[in-house]
Parts: sequence; structure tokens; C-alpha cells
Amino acid sequence: MNAKVTSLRDLDGDLAGTYRRTESSGVSVDPAVAEADLAAVERDGYVILHDMLTPAELDEIRESVVPLLDRIGRNNFEGHSTQRIYSVLNKTRACDRIADHPRVLALLDRLFMPNYLLSMLQVINILPGEQAQMLHADDGFYPLPRPRKALGAATIWAIDDFTAENGATDIVPGSHLWDDRLPGESDRREPVVMPAGSCVFFVGTLWHGGGANRSANPRLALTAQYCEPWLRPQEAFTLSMTRDTVRAVSEDIRRMLGYSIHPPFIGQVDGMHPKRLLEPGAPAL
Repeated sequence: MNAKVTSLRDLDGDLAGTYRRTESSGVSVDPAVAEADLAAVERDGYVILHDMLTPAELDEIRESVVPLLDRIGRNNFEGHSTQRIYSVLNKTRACDRIADHPRVLALLDRLFMPNYLLSMLQVINILPGEQAQMLHADDGFYPLPRPRKALGAATIWAIDDFTAENGATDIVPGSHLWDDRLPGESDRREPVVMPAGSCVFFVGTLWHGGGANRSANPRLALTAQYCEPWLRPQEAFTLSMTRDTVRAVSEDIRRMLGYSIHPPFIGQVDGMHPKRLLEPGAPAL
């Protein structure tokens, strides 16, 4: 860290010498598009983004993840008729686009501080007969009272079409603005109906839950969740990801896995930038 520090205000900046802060690929998105997406999120708590994945990308994701679906939920929240895959980045490169899509990053760039983190990436396959998941807010486990700014955000990607019958995610529009009240009987769950290749983006204060699958077929999806850079992510990626995986992913994902610094020193390793662990000959910790 070579930057000159003469006041506490200087500690708010990028102090790194070798590994300076990098911009996200969200800067490549038309600002008018990103601002329209943000306006919808601020108004409703969510926005549906269409045509985000091509048919070929959908096929590649299915071929990569379906053979890995060998774990059923352990409780009512995970779903006893729902299959999940954790630590996805260690198991396939086919889902990287889910985590670092520029249009999603353009929204995150506007909602959170620089060097925001990936909190979770998982596959969710809701099987026929699954019951509706309880409504919840994704950043509700952080013990800061509402009303407040969202501390995280999430995307849920339709790998299969999302319908009202097959377990499309249910949301409560506008609930991101609630104080500390819980959903009641009068708060209607609205299914996010969208074709395969779309995703719904929502802030962590929006109440939502997986829908019941009353169809005869599974409903395959992925979810990526993100958080402010000063919060603890749900998955400890710096422990769960191999260094080979970290080297293989994009710079955007690498930064969001925690190979970045939140000023002045959050995320450092032995007083140095964590990217030094990726240098040739770096010692194992």
C-alpha cells in the first residue's frame, strides 16, 4: 500500500499499490438502460430482465448442472422436494455468466459501495409436489433494524420457463419499503412469470419465496446473491474456492469472491492485497 495518508479521509480511498481497484463490466451497459432498471427496483423492489441468456447458454447450463443434482433440501426452508447445488463455481464454468452479467453488475454498481461481494451462487431445482416456501427477505439475517437501505440484492435466473404452476418465485411488490412488519394474510404473493433465459433482480429487503410446484415437471433455476463489501457473505468463498478456480474466473467474479479490498484494510491477508495469493510461487496458507 503506497498511497500517501495524511488524514482519516485518505483512508476512504484505494490505498493499494500493485492491485488497484478495477471497474466492473457494468460500465459497458447503456446508462439509460441501467437507470431505467434502477428506477423499477427503487419503485417496486424488483425488475424482470428478459433475454439475458441465449438458448445455447441455457443448454450448456442444463448439461453441466443436471448431473450434479444429488442433494435434497434438509428442512422446510430448503425444501424437502427441492434439489440444490452449492459451491457452483468450483464445479463448472457454465454458470459464470449468472454471477457476472454486465446488466446485473450495472445495477449493483448503482446500489452498493465499490467492491461489493458475491454472497451466494447456487442451483435450485424445485420438483413436482414441492410446497410454497415461507416468505423471507434475503438480507434479514443481518441484525440491523428496518426500515433501512438494502444491504444485499439477488437474482433468480429461469433456466426453465417460470409459470404460476411450476414454482415460479413469489414476491410481494413494494415490501422492500416496509418497516419491521411481517407479511400477513392480506399481502398477496405474486408469481414472477418469465420465460427461460430471463432473470428477476430484487433487493435484499423484498419479501419473496419459492412457489409451489403443482406441475408434472421440475423447475430449474440459479440464484446469485450479493452484499455490501463490509458484510460477511453467506458462503466463505475465500475458503471454499480453490486458487485454480479463482484464477480461471473473470476479474469481476474474482473481485466479488473477496480478492479485493474495502478501504482501508478490510479483506487484507497478512497486511497485503489478497490477489498476491494468486501470484506464481505464492505460499499456501
